[in-house]
Amino acid sequence: MALTNPNAEQPTQVPTTTQPAAAAGSIEAQLTRIWQDLLGVEQITPDQNYFDLGGDSSLAVHLFVQIEKVFDVKLPIFTLFEAPTIAELAEVLRRDAAPAGWSPIVAIQPNGTRPPLFCMHGAGGNVLIYRELSQLLGNDQPFYGLQSQGLDGSVPPLTTIEEMATLYVKEIRRVRPSGPYLIAGYCMGGTIAYEVAQQLRAQGQNVALLALFDTMNWCKIGMLTPWTSSVIALEKFGFHVANFFRLDSQGRSEFMSEKMQALRNRIPVWKGMLRDRFSKSSNGESSESLALGRIWKANDVACVEYQPKPYPGVVTDFRPMKQYGLFDRPDAKWDRLAQGGQHVVTLPVYPAGMLVEPFVQHLAAAVNKSIDEALKSK
Repeated sequence: MALTNPNAEQPTQVPTTTQPAAAAGSIEAQLTRIWQDLLGVEQITPDQNYFDLGGDSSLAVHLFVQIEKVFDVKLPIFTLFEAPTIAELAEVLRRDAAPAGWSPIVAIQPNGTRPPLFCMHGAGGNVLIYRELSQLLGNDQPFYGLQSQGLDGSVPPLTTIEEMATLYVKEIRRVRPSGPYLIAGYCMGGTIAYEVAQQLRAQGQNVALLALFDTMNWCKIGMLTPWTSSVIALEKFGFHVANFFRLDSQGRSEFMSEKMQALRNRIPVWKGMLRDRFSKSSNGESSESLALGRIWKANDVACVEYQPKPYPGVVTDFRPMKQYGLFDRPDAKWDRLAQGGQHVVTLPVYPAGMLVEPFVQHLAAAVNKSIDEALKSK
């Protein structure tokens, strides 16, 4: 959730390998050492995929900070979509192919004949969480992500949902000047998607689909207190257990590995939040942890302060089977704001699992169906 629920990531799978490491001193060897240190994997070959080795969106931020320190080349995180192996990343570095400037829009899967699906970032700020979903939607479905300003540490994050949406609408229309538009987002990303759709419609554009993935109207819930955070944490543990027992033996092993990896990668974010809260003087210092913490904090506050206005179209609400008790209240849903009606899609998964394999397959099938229906009606 934007307030409590960490973005789901790919389950950890560490393949067995016997191939030798790259030659000492080469770009591949330096990248291998960085990956080994961050991923905690001793044997990594140049053709192994970052995500299959247990890498996720939080750790990716640290990966590219280390790459910048070692190679003096600033690459955007979304380079992992195009170059997810050491061999491919080394080729990017040899070309010194860092794109000029930073952009909030990421071409996760730019090919296909259908109108592109634009997905907004969650509280963590980046869009690697959508990798599996984009793959499952197929080669004919273009898929773009919108990431937080400030991920590269060069500028502060935006602080309101309206500001974020204004920037993202501009980028969306640069890629696709006119509708129909397919707009979506997970958790906090759904809140941004709601405002993006509002602004597109205000500009006279056709929004064929507004899809909210496990998204609440956060202003009705407010910031969590230490007590309510503890209650949420207990419920979350129960939901993880419930998701765990819905899997077979192999799925359970992967699910547990993924959750342990996600916990490990969340620690730098928490450290950044603590530094931001208690450090009174920055002394010009900046770190990836501090940047992540500030983005997460700014996004949480933005969600709570956003007051959504009635939406003149249809809202498609993708929900888990059960919701956190604190969030399960009528005024936190979208039916009262969706003037064109609300379409509820209940998925066979508990909270915190919607974007995790194998549960993400249910979400992908439902999204594909919703896109087909939305485009037929336009």
